[in-house]
Amino acid sequence: MLTFDEVLHVGLTGLDSAVTDWSATINKLRELEETAENGLRNKADKADWAGENAGITKSFVKKTAKEFSDAAKVAESIRNVLRDALSEFKSAQKSLEDVIKTAPGKGIHIDAEGIVSYLVHPDRRSKNYDGPKPTEADFEAVRATIKAAIDKANEADEIASRALRTLVGKDKNNFSGTEYSGLKQAAKAQDAEDAKKAANIVKKGDDATPEEIDRLNKYFKDNKDDRYFAEQFAVRVGVKGGIEYWADLGDPSDGSRLGLDHAKKIKELQENWSMTLATASHSNSEDMTRWKSDMIKSGDEVFRTRGTSVYGFQVMSNLMRDGVYETKFLNDYGKSLFAAEQKMTRGNASNADLAWNPSFSTSHLNWDGKDLGRDPMNGFMEALGHNPKASTEFFNGKLDLTPENHNDNKNVSAFKYFTEERDWPEDNTKDGFSNKYGYDSLGHALESATTGNAYDAPAGEFKDARTEDNAKVMQKVVSFYGGDPKYMHEQGIADSLSKMGSAYIDEFNRSLEQEDATSESAMPNSPFGSFKDGHSRFGEEYDSKLVFSRGDAIDFLSIVTQSEKGHAQLSAAQSIYTTSVMDAHGPNPGSQQLKDTDLTDLKTALRIGSESHGIFDNSRLGQIEKDFEKDTEERAKAIAKTTEWVNFGTGAVIAGGVVAVTGGFGAAAVLAPLAVETVGGGLSTYLGMEIGDLSEKYEKEGQDLLKEKSDKLSEEALGLGQENSLKPGRAYARAPGWSEENSNFLEEELTMDIKNSRIHAKEIMLPDPYEKED
Repeated sequence: MLTFDEVLHVGLTGLDSAVTDWSATINKLRELEETAENGLRNKADKADWAGENAGITKSFVKKTAKEFSDAAKVAESIRNVLRDALSEFKSAQKSLEDVIKTAPGKGIHIDAEGIVSYLVHPDRRSKNYDGPKPTEADFEAVRATIKAAIDKANEADEIASRALRTLVGKDKNNFSGTEYSGLKQAAKAQDAEDAKKAANIVKKGDDATPEEIDRLNKYFKDNKDDRYFAEQFAVRVGVKGGIEYWADLGDPSDGSRLGLDHAKKIKELQENWSMTLATASHSNSEDMTRWKSDMIKSGDEVFRTRGTSVYGFQVMSNLMRDGVYETKFLNDYGKSLFAAEQKMTRGNASNADLAWNPSFSTSHLNWDGKDLGRDPMNGFMEALGHNPKASTEFFNGKLDLTPENHNDNKNVSAFKYFTEERDWPEDNTKDGFSNKYGYDSLGHALESATTGNAYDAPAGEFKDARTEDNAKVMQKVVSFYGGDPKYMHEQGIADSLSKMGSAYIDEFNRSLEQEDATSESAMPNSPFGSFKDGHSRFGEEYDSKLVFSRGDAIDFLSIVTQSEKGHAQLSAAQSIYTTSVMDAHGPNPGSQQLKDTDLTDLKTALRIGSESHGIFDNSRLGQIEKDFEKDTEERAKAIAKTTEWVNFGTGAVIAGGVVAVTGGFGAAAVLAPLAVETVGGGLSTYLGMEIGDLSEKYEKEGQDLLKEKSDKLSEEALGLGQENSLKPGRAYARAPGWSEENSNFLEEELTMDIKNSRIHAKEIMLPDPYEKED
């Protein structure tokens, strides 16, 4: 793989000369080709040879004449490949040279390895600094340009080297006769060759060797994101061939041990196959349009192996768990899948288990180690989780209850059906017989539909991509899951709901600022909310209107923070957002006196932040009281964990207008949209603060702490919660640049009302904790 330095400094003079030399060689070979054609071949054709001369010599002369033609074709192909490679290398090199030249003007430095950083770091800028101040968007643009240039050069290098090896061929006595008009044609030929070889392995079914499965996986990896390869593979294998392959692979009744002995290889194969078909789905060629149509039509067809039977939908949904499938195909697929389920259950959503866990045995279809893949809705939801546009359209849409009659207007909200009405089937899982992973997948799809990001996007790739349509889905989520705690607890999707809540923490703060629980009007001149160019990102209607009422916000946030994960994620999100609001609306650190400065927005941010933390803490402690008996070690541990969220700072990633974390919370999670484009001094200070917590105290003091009664332990936890809600204000006051006088003034001025906000939070009527049914 070529590096930044190699692409930037590679010498192209030799390659340029080679293109010129091969062009001259082509002209000479064309002259020889003409001589051979008009001389050798024509004379051989006219010669009246008999006997051995006719059978051997004549054919030898013709073949020799053809070699001159083949040599000319190969030479021209070599020239064409080198010419296009040279063009790609030059283009990539120029892109790097241009970005290096313009970066300093944006305040960006690019080092010898292509690493991007500040030209002058904010912490090292003088008070009078008036140079460029790059935003995160500026950094992202430079990184993207560098990556695109290096990728372009590497792709050209890989295609050209393989094409040249093909042109040379393995026969030392004959020219290959292969023709390439350029790199693009060479790439297509290579894709078609790889797709054919991959499809031939698939034809062997579970008789393929483990080594052949490794080779199949390599074809997929080598051609990742290559649409032509993906399309060629999908079409060559065919809809029926793919379904039968996966059904047979999961049925060991014919004696095959491929799946039994090499489950990890099959897991990798499932992921690679899924991403390949996802790439192919974006093609609108005649062949792929037919493939997509045939796939949907085959969904409710039963496919039988030696010992099992499966529906086409069951197989295809398990090949949707990875990759970004095309939006229209996903929505068409989902509607047809729903229609099939309606038909099999006779319209009763409670019978979904009978539909997808029939009396006949089904194959092992999902190899990710979670479940067997019998419920096709699980894989479909995972696919929606990777395509925000499709998931948003799906959950904002309706599903036809009688597709055979489009005019009777009998339909159901897709959101209502999947969150409330459908009884998700249980399956054999690594945790026993459960529908846990079905609800997990539903949560993933809702994350995508509300945040505008794939649910499992790496932390650094998250963006504040929310639209009005995303907000419409979020309104449904808040209304439904905030209406009764049983749904979150029984479905087990607190982690997903907390990610959604974190992504809308700005709008929840805007809601909490309003004292009237039912009012739909926002407070004027609010420092909260997601605005751009003076207007709400959700449409001008929401310039003054709330996305959620205060009452709905309290109910949702309270229910989500009854859970350990919900409390941890929303607490972290709230503190980050509060600090960013202070950075955005407060005076910049400087030497001016602040005693006459209006600090209303800063105080509002801290007040609402403190009230939010009060809601979170009281909700979680109330649920702990319901879940655990008093004065037990389990209860003490649960209480201690209520402040553990503060130790997230090292995992924080700031990119795309949001702060995301990985450390401490497992998979990457959107924590909060920032109120500022770049990290301010207050937020930097906050992220760098060392914060102790009650859980550390529990670990250190162990049994001595357990001797305290639960009520006293809860009081201590609430006290630490109040202390933590002061952190954004203290971080802002201690940010670099303030004079000691101003720093002391801010700290005193900004923290005096926090205690009152906590008391106010305790007086709020919160939803009752969830109580499990016996």
